[in-house]
Amino acid sequence: MGGSRNNNEGGCVMNAIFHLAKKLSFDPRSWAKSDVEAAELGWFPGHEQPDNPLRWGNSFPEGAKATLRNTQMRRNLGYATTKIREKRNTRVAEMPDWEDLREAASHIKRTTMARLPELLEEFEAKVTARGGIVHWARDAQEANEIAYSLIRAKGVDEVVKVKSMATQEINFNEYLAQRGIQAWETDLAEMIVQLAQDMPSHIVVPAIHRNRAEVKAIFEARMEGAPSTMGNEPRELAMAARAHLRKKFLSAKVAISGANMGIAQTGTLAIFESEGNGRMCLTLPETLITIMGIEKIVPSYQDVEVFSQLLPRSATGERMNPYTSFWTGITPGDGPQEFHLILLDNGRTDVLADEVGREALKCIRCGACMNICPVYQHVGGHAYNSVYPGPIGAILTPQLLGAFDHRDPAASLPFASSLCGACFDACPVKIDIPTILVHLRHRYTEANRGGLPSIWDVGMRAAGQVMRKGSRMKAAGKLAHPARVLGGPSRRIGNIPLPLVKNWTFVRDVPAPPAQSFREWWQERDEDPATTGHVDAHTSSGAHKTCGCGTGKNSPSAHGCGCGHNGAGSCRCGEEKGSRTYSIESAPQLRTGEGEK
Repeated sequence: MGGSRNNNEGGCVMNAIFHLAKKLSFDPRSWAKSDVEAAELGWFPGHEQPDNPLRWGNSFPEGAKATLRNTQMRRNLGYATTKIREKRNTRVAEMPDWEDLREAASHIKRTTMARLPELLEEFEAKVTARGGIVHWARDAQEANEIAYSLIRAKGVDEVVKVKSMATQEINFNEYLAQRGIQAWETDLAEMIVQLAQDMPSHIVVPAIHRNRAEVKAIFEARMEGAPSTMGNEPRELAMAARAHLRKKFLSAKVAISGANMGIAQTGTLAIFESEGNGRMCLTLPETLITIMGIEKIVPSYQDVEVFSQLLPRSATGERMNPYTSFWTGITPGDGPQEFHLILLDNGRTDVLADEVGREALKCIRCGACMNICPVYQHVGGHAYNSVYPGPIGAILTPQLLGAFDHRDPAASLPFASSLCGACFDACPVKIDIPTILVHLRHRYTEANRGGLPSIWDVGMRAAGQVMRKGSRMKAAGKLAHPARVLGGPSRRIGNIPLPLVKNWTFVRDVPAPPAQSFREWWQERDEDPATTGHVDAHTSSGAHKTCGCGTGKNSPSAHGCGCGHNGAGSCRCGEEKGSRTYSIESAPQLRTGEGEK
């Protein structure tokens, strides 16, 4: 009986511990489950496909806690981003006019945003004139419904896809799968993510969080017809994927694509890619459906010259993309004979309405901001819980969703930055991401005013009351002295598990308060004759009061007056002996000791 009772009590204690750990997002049982799953699969399990790819359900801090525990992912990410960044830097160094190109691209994009309605109408007219059919979609639901109806009309149960962030954004593949249609990703990295039943973690390199050993395991387990002798060398993996995809290319009747840009002047669309899968999808199938965000418009064909130099260097460190494809409507007997273009809004007009935030629509999806961002390099793309990770995701996702309520997980994204500014320096279209982040933080703060004050509200109001008066600041400075002992011999304070400061001190050391505050040092300096240049003995030993500096009757040699009274009827402070207009306020240099020079 006693043993049974002790076992029950022990079980209750353990359950209570696990329950508390789960509430604190610290659940060892979930880690064990992930470890077992990883051992069975041969790769670390990724994120399951969410209902809304722009909002996965967790805030950034919660997502970061989970990804930081995945050491393999962090190694993969650090290696890949470093290589891409080095290649980019080499290619950029070759361009003497790089900054001019950035400025030109920024100007083109700003002009586009200012003229967007008329440019979209011009683009629609030109596409229609060349045999294309243009559809307008206000949101993800409309875009998916339009595309599905077109695919269903063709009577097919599978389609091939070019890599597209727009289709990721609207959960296109999953929408089709629920209706019995399989969408095959043909980009190698996107195919890896799809086979692993994972989510992308980078705009340009979706599987950047995987290494080749994991890719080999994924292919062996999930790819139809994977060679039994396949190794983990990149070439072997690429050849296996190529053989698998070729069958899909040759049999597909319908292809789905995105677009890097649409040219309003001619109705032309463009795709920049490195593998050739895009060219196959754009030429072999009978029907092509392109889903493009409305911000991808550029006014003229000449504008392509600027972006074709910026995009490949910023995205993959190449002088130019191996495959750059342009198409304009339909050409009889060449390529798809039916072309549909779906122009997607999905929150973009709301972003356009924000005079500061609209800069995010300049993005050309190169990923350069991610490769340089110290936050992204440590936590990875999945921590952002959106298909748009990194610095650009931190400013784009909340605006697309209108996520500014503190209860919305996506509202935490503007705070996922150190504001170091590296992203702005790397961006080929000069999006001032740090400024937009601060702007969105302000919008978040304003949106959450009222109601019960948060701990931050209470803390800031208390700090405001202290900072309102000098006497209160002086008292607060004295109260800080006892905290000096917390620094110990190193004079640095570590983690403090208290509200307001715990998030900061959890990852940063804070210098201990100094032995002497600035106010105390200043007061001590004021009282030191050697620094003020005046001696009280002047007035106590019969000094005349005709000079406001208080110099005595005798020469400075008798009293050592630091103000520089020269005994000849004038004082170096600029006042005559008989003047009574002098005041300390009119000559503050005497108080600071500058009059001694």
